[in-house]
Amino acid sequence: MHDSQLAETEKARFAAAGQGQVFAFWNELDGAQREALLRDAAEIDLAEVQHLVDTLVKGEGEAAFSAEGLEPAPYIPHPRSGGDPAPWKEAATAGEEALRQGKVAAFTVAGGQGTRLGYEGPKGTFPVTPVRRRPLFAVFADKLLATQRRYGCRLPWFIMTSSLNHEETLAAFEEADYFGLDPEEVAFFRQGRMPAVDFEGKILLAGKDRIAMSPDGHGGSLRALVRSGAVERMRAGGIEAISYFQVDNPLVKAVDPAFIGFHLLGGSEMSSKMIPKAYPEEKVGHFCRRDGTTLVVEYSDMPKELQEERGEDGELRYLAGSIAIHVLDVPFVDRLGGKASSHRLPFHRANKKIATVDADGRPVKPEEPNGIKFEQFVFDALPQAAHPVIIETRRESEFSPVKNAAGLDSPETCRQDQLREWARWLREAGAELTVDESGLPEFNFEISPLFADSREAFVEKWASMDPPPAIAEGTVLEGSER
Repeated sequence: MHDSQLAETEKARFAAAGQGQVFAFWNELDGAQREALLRDAAEIDLAEVQHLVDTLVKGEGEAAFSAEGLEPAPYIPHPRSGGDPAPWKEAATAGEEALRQGKVAAFTVAGGQGTRLGYEGPKGTFPVTPVRRRPLFAVFADKLLATQRRYGCRLPWFIMTSSLNHEETLAAFEEADYFGLDPEEVAFFRQGRMPAVDFEGKILLAGKDRIAMSPDGHGGSLRALVRSGAVERMRAGGIEAISYFQVDNPLVKAVDPAFIGFHLLGGSEMSSKMIPKAYPEEKVGHFCRRDGTTLVVEYSDMPKELQEERGEDGELRYLAGSIAIHVLDVPFVDRLGGKASSHRLPFHRANKKIATVDADGRPVKPEEPNGIKFEQFVFDALPQAAHPVIIETRRESEFSPVKNAAGLDSPETCRQDQLREWARWLREAGAELTVDESGLPEFNFEISPLFADSREAFVEKWASMDPPPAIAEGTVLEGSER
């Protein structure tokens, strides 16, 4: 279609939907600005926006959360927490076989920037290891490469970027030669975006030539997997299970055979990992059940009395915290990420301060919320999943996200957690290493996933080394050549 025809078609489409204000400054724009505005406009499903305006803006909105009938969701306890080791061994065997058969793909949600860390660039390029300062993407790549070597399998890696960091992410992978992975097995696609609206349901402009757009939430990853063609590619490649994790957590087991096995043996469409909450008000979602359905209740919705409720054993009743680590069935993602309205994830409303322009095109930076953003949450898929499985993982071994520049969940706490984990491996293997009361060693060192990517693998490898290497400040156990 000719550019002028395209423009007229889009202008007519928005006008018919009562959103003609999007093109209010069209006659003031040059060619490049018009192209930018049309690109934004092309992303918008106006029928979907109208439905959200009718229901979440002008309608009754989201129903207030009710805790009636709520109970803690059951989960499979970890052997180190007293769980039966036999099912874990059976699950690991099943997961390992699925990996050998090439039925598993990794999926990383990586649309964020490092802004909160005071870092310029995609969060996945943030340096996170104690000695070599390896970026998050490199840590995950090493873990995937170690898995491929162990099981002799192909292991595709799908990475969801955003409009903010897509090109920078691709450039980082190309510059690093894909961190040793086969470029044909690494696929990138952008997260979807949604327009912000004012309290009357009118789409807001971020500038005369730009619509106020924002990512559609981590739940939008399911739509993006389908719309990008990633699910179709998975089906063609025989992939059955997707290992989902977020980019900010270097301790995550990018692909966990036991987790995969529990998912497959349970006939689950969506499985999740939990950690026991550290304290009642910890800001994690709660795995719950109501009327036989598994769901996640956000900490902001969970009544304080339930957060603090304890059982006869003194433990928190609502103990299972969600940490955004899942396994998803490919047909399930296809079903929820498609356009059938009966299976879509719900959108949620968030009142926000949105930079916009006034009727004369002058910039407006509000001091109070002036508009609404719409987003989806991936855990909203859980109630729609058949036979969901929840397993426990160990916080100290798999959860130390990098979110804040300082304090909790910061680069410093993550560095320390990595060191504590490796110190546990060394001490279990019989090495002498001085640690403080929290388990933190006196100096920095590093164990690459290519040397060992689990406690069991490390202990076995360490025992085979004669003599084992000395561990001192700056030591890096790197493993074999790529």
